[in-house]
Amino acid sequence: MNFIQGFKMAFKSILGNKLRSLLTMLGIIIGVAAVIALVAIGQGATKQVTEQVQGLGTNLLTVTILGRGSTSTLTYDQAASLGELEGVEYAAPYNTNNGSVKYGTDSVSVSVVGTNAQYADVRDYAVASGRFVSQIDLDFYQKIAVLGSATAADVFGFADPVGEYIQINGMRFKVVGVLAEKGDSSQGSNDDIVIVPLTTAERTFQSKGVRNVYIQAETSDAVDRTADLLEAELAGLFRNNTDSYRVYNQQDVLDTVSSVTDTLSLALGGIAGISLLVGGIGIMNIMLVSVTERTREIGIRKAIGAKKRDILIQFLIEAITLSGIGGMLGVGAGVGVGLAVSTALEMEAVFAYDTVALAFGFSVAIGVAFGLFPANKAAGLKPIDALRFG
Repeated sequence: MNFIQGFKMAFKSILGNKLRSLLTMLGIIIGVAAVIALVAIGQGATKQVTEQVQGLGTNLLTVTILGRGSTSTLTYDQAASLGELEGVEYAAPYNTNNGSVKYGTDSVSVSVVGTNAQYADVRDYAVASGRFVSQIDLDFYQKIAVLGSATAADVFGFADPVGEYIQINGMRFKVVGVLAEKGDSSQGSNDDIVIVPLTTAERTFQSKGVRNVYIQAETSDAVDRTADLLEAELAGLFRNNTDSYRVYNQQDVLDTVSSVTDTLSLALGGIAGISLLVGGIGIMNIMLVSVTERTREIGIRKAIGAKKRDILIQFLIEAITLSGIGGMLGVGAGVGVGLAVSTALEMEAVFAYDTVALAFGFSVAIGVAFGLFPANKAAGLKPIDALRFG
């Protein structure tokens, strides 16, 4: 049997029952669309989180102090001494508190970060105007503040804040700098902040000690070695009570995030793939109905010389055509849904060619697998029995 002739007959059969054919393909369309859209959104989320984590640097370590008995923090000198360890380029102790910033009649609630001069290097902040916190500010408990770009805009509008005075929780601070816009990260907004000297923050918020330290290794290759040195130093400070502190490796966080999102994408794709199986069952069902309806036609074709292989190929081509068209429509629908969802959620959707090709190829394979039984049944009909049918 000529394959071109087989496809022509398949299209004629599909167009002869448009509504039935569309309903038959619906499972395939939904399955392919769901696989493509869900995987694209999952990969988009993975990319977004990965970029945010990498934006902090893969050579970044975070020390979190959990506490031991009455000792629940490090002193500033102890935290700063971590920067003297081998392989450490910057050490930025910091505490974060919610504070009220007021200028005139304008007041906003922002995150107030108490830290040192190296915080800007570790977190990759640039100063748009004025200056950043310096060591002398910490030594003399200076009441100075550096505003994030969003905080400066909220409180001062288009005016230059440098040199002006604000109130933080009722205490008067002089604005010495404004940070360049940095955008959001997985930890929240990087611009709705106020940065003050750590020693001053301890007095302002009446909270002694340091609970968090950013440590930046000199190179990415030195991260593991630096982490080991930090663990040893902290073990000495807390008398080997490892439950009192945690050292987080940024690369470990990145690997964990990637592993979780990849697993989630695979699970979502697998769930969506169930729709493809349901669609395949629909194709098998409608092909069995088609075989019953066309039994006399099959009998006539066999009577005039059609071979079993010809009948098998004819019905198999019809099943593949149904699943193939459904797959193509599903690809279009999946891309459309993915773009719509990414726009609505303001996140990127990443469409991988291999995922699209796999979803479409699987839809065609479903057509072959579930079309084989009806096709074989049609090919196995005896001419005399088929002519007597109906």
